[in-house]
Parts: sequence; structure tokens; C-alpha cells
Amino acid sequence: MNESLAKEFLQSCCKNKNFILGFVIVISIIIFALFAEQIAPFPYDEAHPEDILVPPNAKYIFGTDNMGRDLFSRIIYGTRITLKVALIGAGLQLVFGVSIGLICGYFGGIADRMLTFVADLTWCIPGMIMALAVVTIIGSGLTNAIIAIAIVNWASYARMVRAKTMSIKNQAFIETGISFGENAISIMLRYILPNIVPILIVTVSMQLPGTIMSTTTLSFLGVGSQPPSPDWGLMVSEGINFISRGPWLCIFPGLALVYTVFGFNVLGEGLRDLLDPRMKSQ
Repeated sequence: MNESLAKEFLQSCCKNKNFILGFVIVISIIIFALFAEQIAPFPYDEAHPEDILVPPNAKYIFGTDNMGRDLFSRIIYGTRITLKVALIGAGLQLVFGVSIGLICGYFGGIADRMLTFVADLTWCIPGMIMALAVVTIIGSGLTNAIIAIAIVNWASYARMVRAKTMSIKNQAFIETGISFGENAISIMLRYILPNIVPILIVTVSMQLPGTIMSTTTLSFLGVGSQPPSPDWGLMVSEGINFISRGPWLCIFPGLALVYTVFGFNVLGEGLRDLLDPRMKSQ
């Protein structure tokens, strides 16, 4: 039975154009990140004083910046930052959101009202303003920017998990587990959580592009990654000062960001069609 279900799922994946396209793009980003040393012709922080603001050519595919650093190499190394943002950001949001959502949905009562109030308050405040406030308090840096975005975005996970938990906790298999002496933590982790994993996968895949864009925006504003990091947002921010002399400094990092966000978006749509047919895109 399991083998037939797996085969059917793989066949559905192969027929889903969004999933295939998104999967290929995301895999290419992972390959760039893992093999950055082999793909990039130069270290991302290696300066060539004799080749400052050189336009794209055979030696420097994407040109060089105002310090003579190879832009192509910096963009390739920047994929590692993107994956770091995606993994850590998604992980923190899941830990906060799923934990709070399970507690609110299962226990209800005062805990539910208090935590739901905090989630609604977080939901109401504009995300970027709140993220900037958090970064101002805890300090600049990529890790702090990721934490700030996670603090802003966990509420969407919490609301979804809470709603799913409330719809599941009164079903017969939950009551059976309780009758066999299972405690609340065991019920939440062994019975409820596995049933919401598919919707969590869909939610994460749909939220990742926003997380990447938000963190890149913080770097662009100067409170995320700091020089000489090859963060794409930071590269665009630095390139604006030379937009008339070297437009490639903004164009290529921007295209890399569009490519990445597009890949995660399309993959998310494909996963949504596969795992949650009721939300199937037209």
C-alpha cells in the first residue's frame, strides 16, 4: 500500500509543471551554494585594484564592483546566505508558531486567549516596521535580521496550527489515545502534529519567498548583513551609489534574487497542488 501511494505521489510530481520547475530552480541554488568554491572563479572578497568597475567581459562574467571584486563570484557565494536565511528563518518560525499553535488549539482557555492576543497583535503591526524595531533592539547583523523576521512571521503559523488542532482534537482517534493514558504532550506530538505536517510543508514553502525578501530588505537598509558579506540586498544597496557608472552592480544581484524568489514561489505552488488539492491553483 505504501509503495503504491509513493508511486502515485511521484507520478503526480512528474505531471506537476510548477513543482518540476520550482524543484529544478531550488536544486540549482543548492548546487551553487554547496559548490561555490568550485563554481566561483575568485573568492568573494578578493579585490582587483586594477579592475575597478569593469563591465561584464570574458574574465569577469558579471563585471566588477567599486573595489574590483568579481560580481559573479559574490553572487554565487550569496546563495549560501539565501539558504541560511531560508533554513534558519523557516526553522525558527516553525518552532515558535507550531508550539504556540498546538498549545492554544489543544488547551484553549486562558492560555489560548493570551497567546492568540499576542499573535493577533503581531499580525496587526506592519511586518517590516516591527522587524526594524526588533533589529534596533538586538543589534544589526544577518543572524539578528533572521531572528527579527521570525519574530514577525511566526503568527501566521500559530493561527493555522491552532485552527487545525481545534478541528482534530475532538476526533475519535484522539479520544482513544487519551483513554489509553497518553498525556497532552504525547497527544500533540504523536497524534495531532503528524496530521498537520502536509499543510505545514505547504505553508513553509509559500512563506519562504517572503522571508528571503524581508531579510534582503533589511540588508539593503543596512541593518542586516554587513560588508564585505556577499548578501544580495547589501550588494544592491552598495551598487546604487554607482548606478550610472556600473548599472550591472544592481542588475545582476537583483536578477539573482528574482530567480531565487521565483523558484521558491513556483515550488510552493506545486507543493500546494500536490499536498492540499482543495487549494489547487487554477
